[in-house]
Parts: sequence; structure tokens; C-alpha cells
Amino acid sequence: MRTPVVTFILAALIGLGLLFGAGVENGPNPFITLGVMNGFVYGLVALGLVLVYKGTRVFNFAQGEFGTLGAYFLFFFLTKGLPYWLGIVLAVAGTLVIGLGLERVVIRPLIEAPRINVLVATIAIALALIGIEILIARIEPRSLDSILPALDAAGDPAGITIFGLTIEPQRLIALGVFGGLGGLLAWFFSRTDLGLAVLATSQDSFATKVVGIGVPRMSRFIWGLSAALGAIAGILYVPLTGTLTPAVMTVNILIPAFTAAVIGGMTSLPGAFIGGTIIGVVQSVGGWAGGHFTLGEQTWNLIIPGVEQAMIFVVLLLVLLARPQGLLGKEA
Repeated sequence: MRTPVVTFILAALIGLGLLFGAGVENGPNPFITLGVMNGFVYGLVALGLVLVYKGTRVFNFAQGEFGTLGAYFLFFFLTKGLPYWLGIVLAVAGTLVIGLGLERVVIRPLIEAPRINVLVATIAIALALIGIEILIARIEPRSLDSILPALDAAGDPAGITIFGLTIEPQRLIALGVFGGLGGLLAWFFSRTDLGLAVLATSQDSFATKVVGIGVPRMSRFIWGLSAALGAIAGILYVPLTGTLTPAVMTVNILIPAFTAAVIGGMTSLPGAFIGGTIIGVVQSVGGWAGGHFTLGEQTWNLIIPGVEQAMIFVVLLLVLLARPQGLLGKEA
């Protein structure tokens, strides 16, 4: 029952913000809408973080680089003249293979090791992937085309306009993909034997071995799926930034996604959606407020540089003080 209640409260708060901002010149409504759309991207990365945490009780610091790899793979295949849809399939598959390889070489030998060892290993994986990206692709910024163009044939913005914000097709696709993956994963972990086996492995690996569940197989599945989710997030997000560079997903998305996962609850897939939406809206509205409101003769963002990041920290602190396990997480 907690998920529908929290979802309703969040939707009501966003609705009230849009209601009070209606008709206000340079008001917050476009920023609220943008925040919700950005929140879907954060939530998609947070889904991968929650997946690994549910299965291993480890924070995966390499999740952002799986996204960057997926974007680079897609860029490479597009430069070879492959159709976009085939490039996406091959990019996700390539990232999946790398994720499985890293699991086998780095993560699998640490299954019985303390969790802190695995956490440090994920940091090492992220740094190694960034180094490889710099070595192969250099620092040179590249442009990755969107799945659908942001401008129509007449040169006007494509997409739909909601509350004063024109939402390009790429963001609408991200919304659909996020919703579909979130629902599919929620069903998988609650209704399938494999999903329940993954959760059982995270709770007690020794007991799962006794009943015949292969822990290495579960580890392989978790990290492979996490890599695929990261690749999908990178493919959807990077075209929105206009620039593909090494570590782009780690620098721009990983921290907000981690914060979203913690706020929503590191054991809750719906919590990734809730947390991502909260972070996206707070960040976007914080940026609007920083340039809109003044104290004396100066705007907030001149008095407090990075005011939107400060607001995210305040929200995170309040949630953790009220519910240390997150809005939809369960106590250990």
C-alpha cells in the first residue's frame, strides 16, 4: 500500500505546483515539467543501481560507465552506416558482454569477500573504463544523434508542448522505456522464480546454495542486466546533452541517480521512479528559483552558487532523518 500512497502524494505536490504556477510569466511550470522528464532518466539509472543492490547489497559505482559505453558503442555503429535500431541492439549487446566479462573476472572472485571489497572493485571498474574511453576515443567531444530528430522538416521543435515546455521525442521515448522497464522488473522480482532467487541470494547466499540456487549464476544475471540497463540509459540520455565525452554518464547522472535510489529506497524498484522524479523536480525548480528570487539586490544563485544542488542535499537529509531506509525501502 505504501507505493500508491507515496505516488499519490508526489503527484499531488507536483499538481499543486503546476496549479499555482499557471499563468505566471516566467513561472516554474516549464521547469517542473522538465524536472519530471529529467527524473525519468535519473530513475532509469537508479533502476540499475537498485537491481545490483537488491542482489548483492553493494553500491555499483560502475553503473554510469555502462551508460557511457553504450553511447560510445552506438556512436561507433552509426558511423559505420548501420540503421539506428540495429545500432541500439548491438550497443546494448556489446555493453552486456562487457558487463558479463567484468563480472566473471572481477566480481565473481569476490563473491565470498566482504561487501566493501566488492564496492571498491566497482570503483576500480569505473576508473578503468574511463581510462579506456580516454585512450580510445580521446577527450574530443562527439555528437550522438537522437532516435527521432528534435526538429521537424520546417525547422520547428518537434514533440509536444506541456505546461509551456516543448518535450522532444527523445524524452518521450525515455519516458516510455522507463515505464516499461520499471513495470517489467517489478513483475519479474515479485512473480518469477528467477527474480525471487535473486532476492534470496542477496539475503543469505549460504542458504540459497543449500536449496540448489547457483550463486554464480545469479551474480552473472544481475551484473549482465545492470550493464544492459546502463547502456539503455546512456543511449537515451547522451543525445539530450548534445555531447558525448568519456565519463559523461558518471559525471552528469551517477550522483543524482544514487541520490534518487537512496531517497526512494535502495531495495525498491518503484522507489527508483519516485526518487528520480523528486530529484529531477527539485533540481530543475531549484535552478529556476535561484535565478528568479532575490535577496537584497542579488539572486539566490549568486549568493549560494549551485543552489539547486543544495536543495537536493536538504531533501535527501530530510528523507533520511524521517525514514533512513528511504520512502519505499524496507528496514533490514
